[in-house]
Amino acid sequence: MRAFTCFLGLILAALAAIAAFTYPVWAALHPHFGFPFHRVADRIGLVALAVGFVLTARRLGLADRASLGYGAPPKIFLRDLGVGFLIGAPMMALVVAAMVALHLRAWKTGITVDAATLLKIARVGLLRGLAVALIEETFLRGAMYAGIARESGPRAAVILTALIYGLTHFVGVYHIPAAQASWGSGLTLLAGALHAFTHPLGIGDAYLSLFAVGVVLGMVRAQTGHIGACIGLHASWVWIITFVRETSVANRASPLSFLLSGFDGVVGWLVLGWTIILGFVLFRFYSGRGRPAR
Repeated sequence: MRAFTCFLGLILAALAAIAAFTYPVWAALHPHFGFPFHRVADRIGLVALAVGFVLTARRLGLADRASLGYGAPPKIFLRDLGVGFLIGAPMMALVVAAMVALHLRAWKTGITVDAATLLKIARVGLLRGLAVALIEETFLRGAMYAGIARESGPRAAVILTALIYGLTHFVGVYHIPAAQASWGSGLTLLAGALHAFTHPLGIGDAYLSLFAVGVVLGMVRAQTGHIGACIGLHASWVWIITFVRETSVANRASPLSFLLSGFDGVVGWLVLGWTIILGFVLFRFYSGRGRPAR
């Protein structure tokens, strides 16, 4: 499990960098640029993760295109990305339609749903979806998956990358006012960002749902041998969820509200059940479309 340990250590090191370096960097920049404390922390974490990712991938021999998940010919990669997006969007839209039919989501007060609003949400959601999918799939279903699969086989790679994928969604944003910032604020911010983990039962349904999504994406990676389809599916799901979050809120008055997690009002038992069904559908769909890269 050397690869898994190295990537897990990389994530922990990025969190440690946030705790250690945010305040001195913020103190140097804030008088000149006025950057919020949490934004500086975000950038430090991203830089630490990016630099560490490059070093770790090189050390483990995972810096080549195939290990990163880009080993398929460009034509096949882009085809699978496009197909993934085209089939992923209606799949997610169906579970959203179920939420609406069950009165689990209610329109946001004061929002005007017109062509201009929908076009703006579509543009923002598409950019967000592609950015999130490229970063997360390259890291998890790319290098991390390849390293674990090489040592322990594809099944272990699917499970372990899904475990990490689920956990990353519970790192929140915690704000510290400039007047309260001090040398200990990095640790305070980190504790606030990880607060969800102090109540595991409160996020259990959301975690299982996200873990299942990670398993499905890992299965697709195993069957196709690259991350093109994973990027397409992931981006389309984020795209549809952006519409949901921008236009509606969870209806906690509904007797079926337990189907949506209290964590974000989107994932939960309903999405978990739907993801299991999608897993079987996508397994059949991708069977025979491509073999894992050796």
